[in-house]
Amino acid sequence: MSGQQGGGSPATASGALAPASLAAWLAYLEDLHPRGQAGIELGLERVLLVKEALRQQLRCPLITVAGTNGKGSTCAYLEAIYTFAGYRVGCYSSPHLLRYNERVRIDGLPVSDELLCAAFAKVEEARKSCAEVALTYFEFGTLAALEVFLAQEVEVLILEVGLGGRLDAVNAYDPDCAVVTSIALDHTEWLGPTREAIGFEKAGIFRAGKPALCADPDPPAALIAQALAVDADLQLLGHDFGYFGDQTQWTFWGRGGLRRGGLANPGLRGRCQLRNACAALAAVECLKAGLPVSMSAVRRGLIELQLPGRFQVLPGRPAIILDVAHNPQALGELADNLAGMGFFARTLAVVGMLADKDIAGSLAPLAGKIDCWLLADLDVPRGASAATLAAVVTAAALGGEIECLASPAQAYARSAKLAGENDRIAVFGSFYTVAAVMRSLQNGR
Repeated sequence: MSGQQGGGSPATASGALAPASLAAWLAYLEDLHPRGQAGIELGLERVLLVKEALRQQLRCPLITVAGTNGKGSTCAYLEAIYTFAGYRVGCYSSPHLLRYNERVRIDGLPVSDELLCAAFAKVEEARKSCAEVALTYFEFGTLAALEVFLAQEVEVLILEVGLGGRLDAVNAYDPDCAVVTSIALDHTEWLGPTREAIGFEKAGIFRAGKPALCADPDPPAALIAQALAVDADLQLLGHDFGYFGDQTQWTFWGRGGLRRGGLANPGLRGRCQLRNACAALAAVECLKAGLPVSMSAVRRGLIELQLPGRFQVLPGRPAIILDVAHNPQALGELADNLAGMGFFARTLAVVGMLADKDIAGSLAPLAGKIDCWLLADLDVPRGASAATLAAVVTAAALGGEIECLASPAQAYARSAKLAGENDRIAVFGSFYTVAAVMRSLQNGR
């Protein structure tokens, strides 16, 4: 978290004391809801109550993006394309890696502590006027992000769903275009145990008469049924839009024989990124009447985008790969991407995960592909122990040597000592794991 250190707490409009710095505000939010920062309480009633008290009214086109994987990348493509097109772009995403400010961006840049603190103060005033309803950390942050965007008069708004879709705080706002990137098993305790159940939850962001895009190549029937039930303009990958290409360039196609050819491969690495970029372009096409975009802006947005922690390969030797992949689908794609990198003498894995993830299912695609597992305790709510990860690696016979470390930073330090210049170090399993290693790298450890 990032915040300015301050002395006392200034009074809000009601006379109550408010936190004086971003760090203090975030600490306050962590304790505001009985379940703390990691707490999840799905439902729109609380958010809608405070939203009404804030009198929030959107004055620009909104794109909402949901999905098991790929939604952060898709939001980032949209953000970059519209920014290069000259629009003032607001983008809300989560979680962050190093600073909370990363969640609330304007024109690709994190907003200041001051803007966030002012927005938090407004949300707190509205919350208190609603019998002090207990908002979660994410709900409070979502309302505050919209306060920032409204105050800064953005011209296009991109919101990433936090969890699911139908009951997520982001769904308190009606999108002009809704995108579902992928549907896979994750957060099953909240969204249901099957792709059909999860697809229904994610389809909750669709709206009547508005474009509803699904970039999953095998969309659940429940998602399609929900789109039809609300009379959304459903557009499916491979049917209404899609892509084809080779190793050097690709072509986007859409309805009515539309073709956008000669596109360079996206700046983000990984085989899944063409699908994410395709979803972003489909959304841009849907809104082009009100938000025209040149092909120059499209090309720059796709090529120049950089997003930390998405199969991010750092320069130097040994190669270091940072990837926030943390569920079976994402780690399957990571395994494929590692296989496509070329020859390395050994692969060392620095891994920390949350205990409520499908650890065995997530790590299974890496069977026989890791020479040394450096497994780390995650000292965060819901964090799994290194011993738990080791038991899974052993029971599943994934191969490779195993060492257990007390933190991702220590696991990375150990990997750096063990790795030769012809080896590679892959860091994955959680945003927390990647963030901890990024801090170690910044500190030169």
